[in-house]
Amino acid sequence: MQVANSLVADADRLRDMMTGAQVLDYLEDRLRSLGATRFLATGIPLPGRPIGPLILRASWGDYRGDKPSSLTIPQTDPVLQTALRARRPCDWPTPEEGASLDSSLVALAGSPADAKLIAVPVKAFPPYQGCVIGGGATFALSAWSMLALDHFCSQAFARLFALNFLRRERPGDLSARERRVVELSASGRTAAEIAALLKISQRTVHAHLQNASEKLRASNKTHTVVEALRYGQIEI
Repeated sequence: MQVANSLVADADRLRDMMTGAQVLDYLEDRLRSLGATRFLATGIPLPGRPIGPLILRASWGDYRGDKPSSLTIPQTDPVLQTALRARRPCDWPTPEEGASLDSSLVALAGSPADAKLIAVPVKAFPPYQGCVIGGGATFALSAWSMLALDHFCSQAFARLFALNFLRRERPGDLSARERRVVELSASGRTAAEIAALLKISQRTVHAHLQNASEKLRASNKTHTVVEALRYGQIEI
């Protein structure tokens, strides 16, 4: 309970920080004080997009510093996918995933003991999606502390946005019109109904859906809606 209360108090101090570097320093130092020997703060890339341009801070294996261009993590890395699906901080590996899944982050962690990770998803700023990942042999938190860490990380990203250190857009995001067409499609509207509502042709509706499908690497309209929801591109 003491750790949880301390994290909540620390979250309030973020409002006094005036640079993005200060916020990231504070975020990393706080996780290290909890036992993390590995640290990563990053945006979550959309399908087929590299993570490099979205990395905010990494201290992972041989990779250290802000926006390390040489740190290569596939968008399909199971740790990132866990953060993508999660709504609250979670241990990795999760019971259903097991420890056998191949992960570049785990491989770069070094020793098996350091492969114990906690992933904190950041999804309060749509369409942006990010995460904070810490790892270390002694990095373990109670349920209450995990909730407090969730609040702390969310407030850190809120401060980064307030300082204009971060933008909500990510490479591969849908355009505003593509989002609207997919949202209407998700609500059950037909192409004809969407065209009439938006005062565009049905051909344009289909073009927007096709563009959205290609950006999200989706195979059909239903899959496009699912991926748009998963990657925070639409809300219904």
